[in-house]
Amino acid sequence: MAEANTPENNDAQAPEDQAREQTGQRQVRLRVNQSDMETSYANAFRANATAEELMIDFGINFPIGGGEGQNDAEIAFQVTNRIVLNLYSAKRLALTLGQIVRRHEQEFGELQLDVSKRRQGAG
Repeated sequence: MAEANTPENNDAQAPEDQAREQTGQRQVRLRVNQSDMETSYANAFRANATAEELMIDFGINFPIGGGEGQNDAEIAFQVTNRIVLNLYSAKRLALTLGQIVRRHEQEFGELQLDVSKRRQGAG
């Protein structure tokens, strides 16, 4: 009969505890305060970097002119928010976003970035 992992019998550790112990990590509780949070929508972004930081501008793309038969189409980018991250946080964000997109595509199918191909699929 297997013994339970109780305070009296704590020889068996959970795999997470063993991994934490081996890597020297300690458990930290994160408290999230959302009282001053604002929500914004963005359908576009641009990014710039220095040796120490990444700046990402978020905003809305919308067409100007260039209606049917016009060749002078233009897109305006209205920047609404700028986020500045150190490059360590930027890398963690990139990894997290990659994982989220992979899970979404596994469940719902590939996200097609080519607009013309999305239109073909809808028709």
